[in-house]
Amino acid sequence: MYYVVTGAAGFIGSNLVKALNARGVSNIIAVDNLTKGNKYRNLVDCEIADYLDKNEFIEAIAAGELDGAVEALLHEGACSDTMEHDGRYMMDNNYRYSLELLDFCLDQDVPFLYASSASVYGAGRVFRESREFEAPLNVYGYSKFLFDQVVRRRLAEADFPSQVAGFRYFNVYGPREQHKDRMASVAFHFFNQYRAEGKVRLFEGCEGYGNGEQRRDFVFIDDVVKVNLHFLDNHVSGIFNVGTGRAQSFNDVAVATVNACRAAQGEEPLPLADLRNRGVIEYVAFPEALKGKYQSYTEADISQLRQAGHDAPFATVEEGVARYVQDRLKNA
Repeated sequence: MYYVVTGAAGFIGSNLVKALNARGVSNIIAVDNLTKGNKYRNLVDCEIADYLDKNEFIEAIAAGELDGAVEALLHEGACSDTMEHDGRYMMDNNYRYSLELLDFCLDQDVPFLYASSASVYGAGRVFRESREFEAPLNVYGYSKFLFDQVVRRRLAEADFPSQVAGFRYFNVYGPREQHKDRMASVAFHFFNQYRAEGKVRLFEGCEGYGNGEQRRDFVFIDDVVKVNLHFLDNHVSGIFNVGTGRAQSFNDVAVATVNACRAAQGEEPLPLADLRNRGVIEYVAFPEALKGKYQSYTEADISQLRQAGHDAPFATVEEGVARYVQDRLKNA
């Protein structure tokens, strides 16, 4: 029996493969699209049984080649570029592909854990897993939103037999995201900027927020992995927010990144005001292309996650970024 991880060479997927390895699990089929070949590096230190291209995997399912052979399917594969405007591609890649995997898992009674997104909430101020709070701002968010609606209808069926758990990831950051380029976390970009130039750049204020004071729920990748493993161990279905339950500012991330780098050099931490005065933190104009499509505030309501039995604490920005910077310096 195999564990299947889609998006296995990607950010969250490769961290899940590594976590399964840590449990002694190596009978893993890694599924991905390696057209962007540098992603392979995320799997170099992982043990897997086989690799399949995403299209080969769908063909194998359709041919019945994996019937009775899958222990669980962790579906992390998707186009996660929120600036992608090709709706036809996005709906085929994110929505239609997910439907085929869902149908397979329901037919085979295979646990199906999948990546949704906090983008389904759009510009709202309430981040609770309920239809009235959902209004995505872009086609990426819509592709995730629409699939969640299908899952909700399936879960409502009285004879629903299988485990299906969707995770609305908030702003995830941490190791193995280097291939994501512009869609990598702000912690990733701040680290690169500081190491290269000795300063970091944030967006100026917008929509009533001061410079760098837009707020997101930043969640460290290790905590995301723990959530997935909890549901893998417990037969619980539903759609769940995966964030810390705390909104923190982009300034907080910048300060944490700079001070973690300073600590590694034996230097004392500095507060935001001092970093601004020294020109270490700068602000640039808010991009016109993002206006009306940008979440200036997110904060996960994690009540349902807690009710599902996941009681582990989540790292603060200061804790998670310090661990991330240590990892990046070690592997630089």
